[in-house]
Order: sequence, then structure tokens, then C-alpha cells
Amino acid sequence: MIKRIILLAFCLLFLAGTASAYQLYVTCPADKSSTNPVNEIQAGLPLKCSVESNLPAGTTFYLTLYQAQYTATLIDKRPVTIQDNQETQYVLFDTQGLPGGQYKVETEFIGTGESKLSSDSVSMQLVTLIDRSDEIEITSPLSQELADALRIEGAIKDLGADGVKIEVHGPDGVIFREQYIPTTRNIKDSSGAFSKKIAVMSAGEYEVTFADAKGYIGEVKFFVVAPVTATPTTIPTTTAAVIETTVPTTVPTPWPTATQSPLLPSTALLALCIGGLIAFLATRR
Repeated sequence: MIKRIILLAFCLLFLAGTASAYQLYVTCPADKSSTNPVNEIQAGLPLKCSVESNLPAGTTFYLTLYQAQYTATLIDKRPVTIQDNQETQYVLFDTQGLPGGQYKVETEFIGTGESKLSSDSVSMQLVTLIDRSDEIEITSPLSQELADALRIEGAIKDLGADGVKIEVHGPDGVIFREQYIPTTRNIKDSSGAFSKKIAVMSAGEYEVTFADAKGYIGEVKFFVVAPVTATPTTIPTTTAAVIETTVPTTVPTPWPTATQSPLLPSTALLALCIGGLIAFLATRR
């Protein structure tokens, strides 16, 4: 009897512990369908994860994305805060530019929140990125003149004549909404060749996304440049500087003024004698 009571007590303690635990369920990708039961998406598409939990409102933790190769490399982390209504929340991770391979999404709690989770909680998901970007071959120039843009030409590996879906985004938004364009099967390698010209009105970067019946393939960036307008070169008129030259006026050197030399004393005496002689002779007459 005592053993039964002890066993019942342990069961009650276990049930009490289970009831007090909280549930947390992380699902990646959130829109996983029955036709794609494994956790994989095309590289370049946003990875959408759902978070469901009955943790107390205000509880905050991080949902992280790691590249799970030889070592785990953190790619991104996003905070999640439980609200009063405890409704499902969604978290998006950008996979543009990430290589194909294995990744993992897991929760990181601040404090001891993880210890409060029930045993059936799912706090980690493995995700495989499928990189199909190498299936696209572009034969038209990636840099094009505005007058001849935008030429989108190339081929998709093994596509044949099934057609390829494209969408074009420019500096001002979507200029060509997603739709299929025809492809021509190459007999040699079964690739599907495509050619499409979309008139654009301005220079800038244009992103073309490709998809087929299997899903997203990849994205290619084109650069449209405006023609260079020759700017007329204005040669400034050079005015020759007028140099005023002052010709020095040459003043002729004046002739020296004749200075009367004083009479010698002997000459004056002679003249006086002659004058006296003439006066004497005049009185004798």
C-alpha cells in the first residue's frame, strides 16, 4: 500500500512538472507543403520561419540562423517577443548571396527561459539551401547602353522548351511583372535558350529574377548606362597685356655760357695811355 502511495505521488509530481512547462515550436520554412516535406528552399529566397509558444507575455529570445558546415557560423539573429494573445509569429531570414548547403535555425534564450520548455518543444530546425544560380547562362552584355537596353538573352540548363519565368526590377520598382517567356531547346545539351528585350527609360541597376516549374532559379543584375554627352570645350579668349613703355626724354645738354674773362692789368693801362695821348693831341689844335 505504501509503495502505491509513493508511486502515485511521483506520478502527480511528474504531471505537475509537465503541466508547468511551456511549449515552443519553431517551423522552417513556415510554408512547407506536403509535396516538399523536407526543410529546403531555393537559395536567394527569404527563409520564413514560424514561432508558436505559450510562454508568458513579454518573454524575449532570439531566433538565429547558422551555416552548419564544419563549424557553425552565425549568419543572422532576430529577436522574438511573446505577446498577450500568444499568436503565431513569423521571422524572415534573407538568403540572398548565401551558398547552397546545410543551415540551422535555433532559439537562443536570454537567461533560463529554455529550461522551462516542455520535452516535446521544437527549438531547432535544419534547413537546406538549394543553389541553382549556376543553371543560368547569360549571353547578352551585363552592361548595356541605354538606347539598346534591356536585352535579356541566355539559356537555362536542362530546361528545354518548357519556358522560363522572369521578373524585372529597376531603379523605380517593377518594370516587368513575373511572367513566362518562351525557351527554345538546344539539341546538343537540352538547355532552354531565351531572348527578351524590355525597353527602359533610365540608366541604373536592373535585377532580373528567373524561375521555372521547380521554383526559384536565381537572379542576375544588369547595368544600364546613359551615353556620355560630349561637353564643348570653351577656350578662354586671351587678351594680350598692353605693356606701356615709357621712352625716356633726352634733354640736350646746353652749351656752356661764355664767361667774359677779366682784362689783364697791362691791357687796361695801355688803353688808358692811348686815351690820354688822343686827348693831348686834341688840345694842341
